[in-house]
Amino acid sequence: MKVEDVMTRHLVCVKEGDPIRNAIERMLRYRISGLPVLNDDGRLVGILTEGDLLRRTETETERKRPRWLEFLLGPDRLAKEYQHTHGRRVGEVMTAQPVTVTPDKPLDDVVHLMEKHRINRVPVVKDDQLVGIVSRANLLLALDAVLRDVPPGATGDDDIRRQLWHAMKEASWLPRGAIDVLVRNGVVFLNGVLMSEEEIKALSVIAENIPGVKEVRNRVVWCEPMSGMVFQSTETSQDTA
Repeated sequence: MKVEDVMTRHLVCVKEGDPIRNAIERMLRYRISGLPVLNDDGRLVGILTEGDLLRRTETETERKRPRWLEFLLGPDRLAKEYQHTHGRRVGEVMTAQPVTVTPDKPLDDVVHLMEKHRINRVPVVKDDQLVGIVSRANLLLALDAVLRDVPPGATGDDDIRRQLWHAMKEASWLPRGAIDVLVRNGVVFLNGVLMSEEEIKALSVIAENIPGVKEVRNRVVWCEPMSGMVFQSTETSQDTA
């Protein structure tokens, strides 16, 4: 799935010369937490988010530091913060030079950027023009659409067991030959020994994702490597749909 498949195309934007009050009104009206900022030529120059407006002198939330720390930070840093907490125009408060992505990039690239830069949205740019934006909400909508598109169920117990074995082979963390699988009327019974409770829980997830599975009964136990002691998992004897 690519960026262009999930991005929002109809955008609410502001100009860098707009008063911040206009930007706040748009955020509240459209129930969004961030706005792309354009210059007079319509090119993306920044992004204004709720985070940019958290520390403001009007709400008495600007940073207050001891004099010695201000001395260490230097005048440039303090001047920049002053613009951010006292600025009246969007361009004075926005985050300049935002991280962007092109429409043809895979969604994995967007998620990587969000995690790396700790951001909630990424503007989409093509030929130096803003064409969309991808937010975490867009990713959730894409996930919801995929989950709704449920594949047809397996034709029978043998088919379920065959698909489950294939999925287990694809799991690099799962030891080969450690698990016995029995399927009866769509109910999967799992028995065996693994090395951790997390492996047992993940095994249940594998089984739950096989089309046609009605129930998973995971009776796998786990063995503590150092002591050799065997423990019952919290998954054991629990039926998961």
